[in-house]
Amino acid sequence: MEEPDRSTEVNSWDTAIGVVADVVKAGVGEFVVCGGARNAVLLEVLSQMEDAGKVKVWSHFEERSAGFFALGRTMATGKPCAVVVTSGTAVAELLPSVVEAFYQARPLVLITADRPGGFADSGAPQAIMQAGIFSSYATEDLATWDGKAPLHLNVALEENFSISEVDFGGLELGDFSVDFGRPNIGGLARWLRERTMRGLVVMVGDLDEAEREEVFHFCQDLAAPVVVEATSGLREGLKQFAVMGEDAALKNRPPSKVLRLGGVPSGRFWRDLENLPEISVWSVCRNGLRGLGRTAEVTQGTLDRILPAMGDVEKIGDVAELLEGAKAREQRIEEALAAFPDSEQGWMRTLSVYASVAGGVYLGNSLPIREWNSCAQWDRPVPLVRANRGANGIDGQISSWLGASAGEEDAWGIFGDLTALYDLAGLKMLGQVEMKGRVMAVINNGGGRIFDRVPRLAAMSGKARDWMAAQSPVDFAALAKAWSMAHIQVKRADEFDGVGIDDKATLLEIVPDVGQTRGFEKSLG
Repeated sequence: MEEPDRSTEVNSWDTAIGVVADVVKAGVGEFVVCGGARNAVLLEVLSQMEDAGKVKVWSHFEERSAGFFALGRTMATGKPCAVVVTSGTAVAELLPSVVEAFYQARPLVLITADRPGGFADSGAPQAIMQAGIFSSYATEDLATWDGKAPLHLNVALEENFSISEVDFGGLELGDFSVDFGRPNIGGLARWLRERTMRGLVVMVGDLDEAEREEVFHFCQDLAAPVVVEATSGLREGLKQFAVMGEDAALKNRPPSKVLRLGGVPSGRFWRDLENLPEISVWSVCRNGLRGLGRTAEVTQGTLDRILPAMGDVEKIGDVAELLEGAKAREQRIEEALAAFPDSEQGWMRTLSVYASVAGGVYLGNSLPIREWNSCAQWDRPVPLVRANRGANGIDGQISSWLGASAGEEDAWGIFGDLTALYDLAGLKMLGQVEMKGRVMAVINNGGGRIFDRVPRLAAMSGKARDWMAAQSPVDFAALAKAWSMAHIQVKRADEFDGVGIDDKATLLEIVPDVGQTRGFEKSLG
C-alpha cells in the first residue's frame, strides 16, 4: 500500500507572512488571536505587524467567543476582521459565528492553522478535515472573495519555524468595499406603485448606520404604516407611522403587501406570513435571502444605494387604517407598565430610560429585543441599538456586544440569564475594551422563558417545559467578582437608582417579579 504524503517541507515563517500580508492588502486591519502550537508562527508575524503599526490585534483564549468578538468588530466598523486559531477542534468552534456572519452578510475572516501534508483525517493528534469544514457558509478563495460572506483560509504550517525581523514598512491596508451589482430596482418600484385595497405595511429590521437616513426619508414619503425594530435605529423617529401592538393589529387587519427593509423582523406577524400566501412580500436586504419559507421577492443590496435609485415615491398612506386606535393601544401598554413596574416588561422600560443616554445598547437574543420593541420609552431617540439577528442564535451574545462596542464609553448590553451563561468566556475581553460606564444587565428570570410565550408549547408537560427553560441557578455576584466587575442586584424598580461606577464594568442583575410579568401579559390579552 502506498504511504500518504506526509511531507513536512513547509516554510512556515514565509507562509505565515504571505497569508497575513495578503489579507491585510484585502482590507483586514484587525485580528483576534487564540494561541496554540500550530498557529504560533501566525501570532509572531502579527506581533511584528502590530508593533509596526499596521494592524490591531485582540487576544482571546476560547475560539467560539473569539469568533463572535470578531463578528462584533465587523458590525461596528463595516470592515473585515480576522480570527486566527490553531488546528483541530479549535476550527470547529468557529462554526456558530461563521453561520451568524453568513446570514448577516458580514466579512468575517477565518485563518486556521493546519498540519501539513497527508495528516488530514489521519487520526493523528490535532488533525481533522479542516478544508471545507464550513461548507457553503464560507468561501475559501481570497482572490474571488466578494466580502458578502465569511472567508476561510486554511494554512498548512509546521510547528517549528525560524523567526527573523521583517520590515513591514511597505505594507498598506487595502481598501475594502462590497459590490452588490445591479439590483432589481425597476421591479420593486412597479410593485410599490400597484395599489391594493388593504394597502402596504413597511417592516423595518436591522439597519447599518449608513442606511438609516435614506430609510427614514423613504418611510416619511411613503407615509404607510410601519413596524419598526429598535435595531433599525429609527424606532422613535418613525413613531408617527408605527403600528402599536403590531402582532394583534396586523392579524386583525392583514395588509395586501409587506415591504421588509433590512434584517428579518423579530415579531410574531413576520412568522405568521408563512401561512398568509395572499399577502405579497418583498424584502430589500444585504444577504439577499427572503427570510421566509414561502414564495417572496427579494432585492439584495444596501438600502442607502437602493432607495435613492428608485427616485421619488408616491404617498401610499394608511389605506387599511392600521394606525387607527394606535393611541389607545399605546395607552394600554403604558397603563400595564405603570401597574406592573417590576415585571420583565416594566424593567425593560426602566432600563430604556437609563440606557437612552448611553453610548449604545446591545440586545442579546429574542426576548429582550421583543420587549424593548414594545415597552422601551419613546421620548429619547436611541439610534445605536445592536443585536445578532442573522440566525437568531443564543451563541456568542456577550462577545458580539464587547466586539461591537469595544471602543465605546457607556456601552450597555441587556441579556437573559441563559444567554449570558452561553458565553461566559466572552468576558475575558473586558480587559481589552473600553470599561468606562460599561453595563452588562442580566434579566435573571430563571432560564429560557421565551418558550413560555410560544402558544404551541402550552400543551407540553411541566417536565418537558422545564427542560425547555433549562433553569440553572447561578451566583451572579460570584461571577462578577471572578471577572473583576462591580455587581448590583435589584428586584424592585423603585429601588433602582442607576449605575454610577465609571472605572470598571458593572454586572447589573435584575430579578423580575414573575407574578407581575404574568399580570402584564394577561392585562394585554
